Amino acid sequence: MRILISNDDGINAPGLQVLESIARQLSDDVWIVAPELDQSGASHSLTLRDPLRMREISDRKFALSGTPTDCVLFGINHLLKDKAPDLVLSGVNYGANLAEDITYSGTVAAAMEASLLHVPAIAISLCIDKGNSVQWLTVEHFMPSIISQIISVPMDHYTLVNINIPNASINSINGIKVTCQGQRTYQDQLHECIDPRGKKYFWVGIVDHDGSGAPGTDLEAINHNFISVTPLTLNYTHEKSLNRLNQLFLKDKTDEAA
Repeated sequence: MRILISNDDGINAPGLQVLESIARQLSDDVWIVAPELDQSGASHSLTLRDPLRMREISDRKFALSGTPTDCVLFGINHLLKDKAPDLVLSGVNYGANLAEDITYSGTVAAAMEASLLHVPAIAISLCIDKGNSVQWLTVEHFMPSIISQIISVPMDHYTLVNINIPNASINSINGIKVTCQGQRTYQDQLHECIDPRGKKYFWVGIVDHDGSGAPGTDLEAINHNFISVTPLTLNYTHEKSLNRLNQLFLKDKTDEAA
């Protein structure tokens, strides 16, 4: 199995090292293409107005001067164009990607890009909480088995799997739950500051959100120390609204005909 891994925290992130260790338990054909710099919050963005520059760090390990999406696109369509990867793994993100987080997440976006290119993809995040040590060992303990089980089942085109792991010790994990994307009250914190020259600048700070999550959601699973496994699709069509709008415009046509 050929595995391509990437992230949004950058080529030097500890989570990438953890993911490489996990991938090497599954295959000896592991490639890494990650952003040169931290790209957290980059979402599914492409670099269109600047050239992409590649730096080879070691055998099969590269840093790219772009976004997570750029990295996966470059990896699949250039580096591995002779033989596409069988799997793309993204992460391990330093922080949760739950509920609405996925709309901002470069970690999830890297997996999205792989799915657009018809490569099965999994995004992995560790739900870091303030004041507690980072439980990378928990990720390394559970993820090889979880990944192996997921890839044993066919994955539809334009879908991916988003995994969130509680920042808890191995023995504190209560199990695995397959979940749906949650929803919560969400508000970005924009801080107004003054620089040494007396000019204003703004900083997007810690995001405030509340809500423990409805039953069956990723939020609920994490709040009860379960690993959350959420299948996502890139088809954003809202079926109920589609039907309502169809009825609306069909009615307009009927009125015109009358």
